[in-house]
Parts: sequence; C-alpha cells; structure tokens
Amino acid sequence: MGLFKRFIGKLTGATSSVTESDWEEITQELLQSDLGRKLTDELVEAGKRSKASPLDAIKEKLGATLSTKSRETKSGIILIVGVNGTGKTTSAAKLAKALPGKTLLAAADTFRAAAVDQLQTWGAKLNIEVIAGAANTEPAAVAFDAAKRFVESGVDNLIIDTAGRLHNKADLMAELGKVRRVVEKSAPIAEVLLVVDATTGQNGLAQAKVFTEAVEVTGIILTKLDGSARGGIALAIENEFDIPVKWVGSGEKAEDFAAFDAQSYIDGLLG
Repeated sequence: MGLFKRFIGKLTGATSSVTESDWEEITQELLQSDLGRKLTDELVEAGKRSKASPLDAIKEKLGATLSTKSRETKSGIILIVGVNGTGKTTSAAKLAKALPGKTLLAAADTFRAAAVDQLQTWGAKLNIEVIAGAANTEPAAVAFDAAKRFVESGVDNLIIDTAGRLHNKADLMAELGKVRRVVEKSAPIAEVLLVVDATTGQNGLAQAKVFTEAVEVTGIILTKLDGSARGGIALAIENEFDIPVKWVGSGEKAEDFAAFDAQSYIDGLLG
C-alpha cells in the first residue's frame, strides 16, 4: 500500500513539481497495482490537470469512478461465487460470523470434497449449522435442501458456497442457473457475492466478466489483501462493471474480515 510515498512532497504541493519522468513512474505504479490501463490513464490525466494538489485530484477522480451502489449486505439467501483458490469457502464462513442475526451455511461446492470438509470445520468452530449432502451430491440438491431449511427455521441468513469450477462459460451458467432456480422455489436470493483474490491481477476482470454474465453479481468480497497485495483489481472491477466491493479479507482468522471502506482504502492505496 502507499503507492505514492516517494512522490508525496511533489504531488501535494500547491505548485506541482512533478516531472514527466515522475508521471511515467506514477503510471507504472498504478498499472502494477492492477488498476488497469483505462483507469490508470484517467487518474494520471486528472493529476496532470490539477492546479492545486495532484494527489487530491487523483483521489477525487478514483472516488468518482467507483460504484455508487449500496455496500450493505442484504439479509436473506446469499450465494458465494468465484473460481477455486480465491478463498471462497473461507469467505463464506467469515461472512456468516460477520452478519447480524442467525445464519446457516450450505456446502454446495460438492465437486471438491475438501470444500465441504472445510466449511463443516468452520461451522463447528463458529457454532454455525452447515447443510451438506453426501459426496458428489448435485450442488442444486444441497442448495434446495438448504433453502428449505432456511424457510422452515426462520433464521436471518443462508450463505451458500457454490462450486468454483470454471471449465467454460456455458457450464458455469448452467450450473449457477440451476442452483438459483431451485433456491428461488423456496425464497428469493438477496445477494450474489463474487470472491476475488487481491493478488489475481488483471485476470480478475476476466473472472468478473464471466460471472456477471452467468449470474447477477451484487457485490465483491476481496480476499488476501495483506501487506503485499495492493488489490487495485477490485477498483478496476468496480469501474468496469459497477459492482461494489462489500467485504475485505486480510488473513486466515475469522476476525480478519471487515466491511469495505472505500475512502480508507483509497487513502491507504495511494498514500
């Protein structure tokens, strides 16, 4: 974090002393933080036009490009989607702990036995009921049972961990579409949260594109945002697809999970 530490003096002065060489370095810093070429060019142009503080102008421009949709997570049935390896199952458990009220978890990532075991381990640790099926049970069958249990029990939330396979878009759309249909026979889906690894780079944009085409994504969970990960890809996704980041995971513990604060993140990213 703190991309512009070396340039703070030059970027915050009323009379900017930023040279063209400096701007080239700043451009590279922004690109390496995974903000993408389009957004980077817009930020640099805003900084160059500033008559006062180029840094403030860049922050203001970045803030203006973010989604204006609510960052609150609605209560009800929540689908967790994303490719394997992003921290999807762990995020489902952490979210269950973070949300107010009583929550159920559903292990619908049935094609990966480790995901079911992992969610059940989290459930035992957090004292949260986990609905799971037998090995290789259809994901939609688990989701159906979980939605039925959600309605009958009267709890506040049901979080469904879905399969993270991404063989091709047609398979993904068919699988998620089936899960959605069977769930909505019992109750509407309140949220679809896409889990994005902060270290994934520009591939995160491709993932977001596929999942937004497969299912109506309502928010982002940004994971693995530790000291080495800048996580600019989340801001690039917001700018490209108008999907708000809602939660951030920064470690392995259940407590390493918090609601996303856009302004604090921007301040920390840029220094």
